[in-house]
Amino acid sequence: MAPPPRWLRREVFVGLALGQFVSLLITSTGFASSELARRGVNAPTSQSLLNYILLALVYGGTLLYKRQHMTIKWYYYLILGIVDVEANYIVVKAYQYTSLTSVMLLDCWSIPCVIVLTWIFLKTKYGLRKFIGVGVCVTGLILVVFSDVHASDRAKGPNPLKGDLLVIGGSMLYAISNVTEEYFVKKSNRVEVMAMLGVFGAIISGIQISILEQKELRSTHWTAGAILPFIGFALAMFLFYSTVPIILKICGATMLNLSLLTSDMWAVLIRIFAYHEKVDWMYFVAFAGTATGLVIYSYRGSRQISEDTAQVTQAMDEEAATANSTAQVPGVGDGPASNKDFS
Repeated sequence: MAPPPRWLRREVFVGLALGQFVSLLITSTGFASSELARRGVNAPTSQSLLNYILLALVYGGTLLYKRQHMTIKWYYYLILGIVDVEANYIVVKAYQYTSLTSVMLLDCWSIPCVIVLTWIFLKTKYGLRKFIGVGVCVTGLILVVFSDVHASDRAKGPNPLKGDLLVIGGSMLYAISNVTEEYFVKKSNRVEVMAMLGVFGAIISGIQISILEQKELRSTHWTAGAILPFIGFALAMFLFYSTVPIILKICGATMLNLSLLTSDMWAVLIRIFAYHEKVDWMYFVAFAGTATGLVIYSYRGSRQISEDTAQVTQAMDEEAATANSTAQVPGVGDGPASNKDFS
């Protein structure tokens, strides 16, 4: 019997399901941050601290159990930790000034930034279709900012323009962090990168909290309504960081990027049904433009998809083989690992 078409295979449906899972996780982090901002809790770094601690404990423990040697110098992970912590800080801070939907849409700015950075530093080649997609995507983002500045008949935050600019700045830092992580994963392995990001992220967050957020944490009235979104944000972030590599193994980065698009629509539904807010019509135009641009740059022919999937599968097989040899000979370093893309 002939094998089923590629789009009917089990891994495709699993990939779609996991894609919607991480999309809901991203929406959950936005919902939690928006809810904390609504309750007057302004501690962006503290929100991310628990996530870094979980990464350090889970992946750091795995690293110690396997007795793997570090393959990348620690100070490179320190730089990565600083960039990642500040990216989370700035984006979470934006919820104090603008709406949930604006943050979710403008966060897509990291994607064209990733394209530019990988083109310059990783020598990734992009065709004309990619740059057309970026242009359409940027047009959608401009519409979001325009809507926040000019619309006055909906809840939008005390300073939407400032919030929008914070999200754009944070998205640029996310792009730097993602490209750096991609390079590190290719040079090292996923467990080491996640472990070191967790360790240095937790240290940097702790220092920043002691400087910027002590007063805020002491003055906050920690009711169940404030604690639950706080913990929910960290757990959603940890699950997101842990699930993305699985999606890459099954169906590649294209399915991941397309799946994350639906997080914007989940955010709109939350805003309509949970907050009972009126959504400006320009948001839907902006989403359509952003989605169209992302589809254009993400589209690949069937031949290229097959090649990408084969490369990811081969990299994962090499990592498993190296892990087996490491278990037999303690102290041996890791081999290549699967690519990781959070954009």
